[in-house]
Amino acid sequence: MASTLDGMKWFKATFGADVSNAVANTPFTLNFLTAIATQETSEVWLSIFQTLSTAEVLAVCVGDTIDGPNRTAFPTGKAALLAIPNGEDIFETARAALVAVGRYDKAYGKIAANNPNKFCHGFGIFQYDIQFCRNDPDFFLQKQWYDFDACLAKCLQELKVAQAAAKLLDKPELSDLELAYVAIAYNTGSFNPAKGLKQGFKDADGRYYGELIAGYIQLAAQA
Repeated sequence: MASTLDGMKWFKATFGADVSNAVANTPFTLNFLTAIATQETSEVWLSIFQTLSTAEVLAVCVGDTIDGPNRTAFPTGKAALLAIPNGEDIFETARAALVAVGRYDKAYGKIAANNPNKFCHGFGIFQYDIQFCRNDPDFFLQKQWYDFDACLAKCLQELKVAQAAAKLLDKPELSDLELAYVAIAYNTGSFNPAKGLKQGFKDADGRYYGELIAGYIQLAAQA
C-alpha cells in the first residue's frame, strides 16, 4: 500500500485543478478537501490508485456498513431502507457497491460474504451518506459517485451546512483549526467548542475525527 503522503500527491495531481476551481470564493481549500478525502476513503484508494484507472478507483470509493444500534441515522438497517420508495433498488445498488469494494478490501469482502443484509452507507471519495437517499435517490440509483465532480458538489454542499453548524458561517476565511471544526460538524452534524478537536469518529488508536483531519490538513500541505 502506498504511503498517505503519496496518496495525497495523487489526489492533488488528479483532482487538484477541479477542487481549486470549485473552492474559489469559499473558505475551503485544496488541502482541506484532500484531508477529507484521505480521512473518508483512503482505506480503499491507497492500495489501488497506482494500479487502477481513476474511473475504477472512484467506482469503489464506498464504505461504512455500521447498522443500528451503533448507527442512529436513517437507515439503521436493511428493513428501514426497504420501507421507502425505491428502497429495494437502492438496497441492491448499495449491496452491489459493498461486493465491489470487497474485491479490493479484505475487511469489506468478509462483511459482504458473511452477511447478505449488509450494504454500504457512504458513497463517493468524500462519502455522501445514504441517509440522503430519500430526497436525493438519483445520486445512488444512477451511481453518480463514479463522477468526481458530482462527489465534490455534494461535499461542498454538506460543508456549507457544517460551517453553519460550527457557527463559522460569517467568516470568509477559516484557519486550519477552524476548518477542522467544520470537518467535525461534517462528520457528526454538530460541533461543541468545549471539546475542541476531540470529537467525531474515534479510531482504534483513540484518535478523534477532528484530530485526524487536523493532522491530514498539515500533511496535505507537504503533498
